[in-house]
Amino acid sequence: MDMGWYPIGDISDIPLRGARCVKTPQMNIAIFRTGENEVHAIENRCPHKGGPLSEGIVHGNAVTCPLHNWVISLETGKALGADEGEVRVIPVRNEGGRLSIALENVMMVAAE
Repeated sequence: MDMGWYPIGDISDIPLRGARCVKTPQMNIAIFRTGENEVHAIENRCPHKGGPLSEGIVHGNAVTCPLHNWVISLETGKALGADEGEVRVIPVRNEGGRLSIALENVMMVAAE
């Protein structure tokens, strides 16, 4: 199936080890830029108490939730350490600094 890629801006819009939030009809998506300049997109809602992951601290390929310090993998969406739970991972692509997310994937996942 062909993904419906939705442009979300330029990589320079997101600071290193920072994030921004993109609102879709299905969910809010947190777009992260790691210190190594990698870009990841996950659901902006911690599996613990729904904390805004986009406001967390990015370290390596993970983010720490600002509410209760759960650590979430940006690659798998899974809680790390002793915590259990996961968030949806959204496909993101970087073409010369222009970022897009696969919106049809969001719609499919949200419908499950």
